[in-house]
Amino acid sequence: MDKKYLIGMDGGGTKTKCVVTDLDFNKLFECQGGPSNFLLIGTEKVSQTIFSLIEESVNALKISFDEIASIFIGTTGAGRVDDALKLKNDFLLFAKSKGYEFNFNVDSDARIALEGAFSGKPGSLLIAGTGSIMFGKDRNGNVYRVGGFGKLFGDEGSGVSIGKKGLKAVSKFFDGRAEKTILVDFLRNDFSINDSTQLINAVYKNNFDFASFAPKVIEAANLDDETALKICDEETDELILHVKAMYSFINEPTMNLCLVGGLIANENFYSNLFRKKLNDKLPFVKLVQPEYPPEMGAIFLAKEKLK
Repeated sequence: MDKKYLIGMDGGGTKTKCVVTDLDFNKLFECQGGPSNFLLIGTEKVSQTIFSLIEESVNALKISFDEIASIFIGTTGAGRVDDALKLKNDFLLFAKSKGYEFNFNVDSDARIALEGAFSGKPGSLLIAGTGSIMFGKDRNGNVYRVGGFGKLFGDEGSGVSIGKKGLKAVSKFFDGRAEKTILVDFLRNDFSINDSTQLINAVYKNNFDFASFAPKVIEAANLDDETALKICDEETDELILHVKAMYSFINEPTMNLCLVGGLIANENFYSNLFRKKLNDKLPFVKLVQPEYPPEMGAIFLAKEKLK
């Protein structure tokens, strides 16, 4: 039986999108299922989700499992090779227990977003939301990564980094090491944290989500709060460093760049400041909109795995 269908999946912390195409990338069916962050919920549960999406697609299109040429999923938690390989192997074992074998591969959600954004052509993707990371691809198909070292000693320019600096500024005010900032009032009014003890407990006992404070820092900067303005200036500079580093890898006269993530893809004080710096300091960078969504990027990579 001819293998003539491709399946691409975009896995996240809340849902997994699935698309089926023929070998010429014509879209035939779409569906979605549960979360795919296997580092949080385990590979068995994610394997069940992946298999159920394949099953739903096969039934809807009235085709055979054997006609599926290649399946590719890009998902949260698969940024490291060992982690991606674990999900791949565990899913293949799960599928085998059901009596099926697939050409199945795994990579990060950022990787498929890059492929989708540029249809496999050269380009770069800067992600700045809760965390931050940048991916780029040159004309020879080499893929580069900048940043993405995580919240403990990386994620510069992200919600985690901005929020952490905002909380640090408030902590200094609480014990007399700094002047007052609007952030003090925001923390009191929106998070019910009024003093050093409550802040320490929130961070070390209750695992305070640093990124949740980032929008308040950006709001304060928009109100000309000096402390918040300084934080936003420093953090946008960090994102500029990401782009500069990627430009040196890509080695093209003009670097096409897609922005992803709530901090920089949406209009706000922070994204406007970043875009202005980008325009002033890096005129060789061209901001573009993604050509296709991440799940189609997974389709392009699924086709690549047939070569």
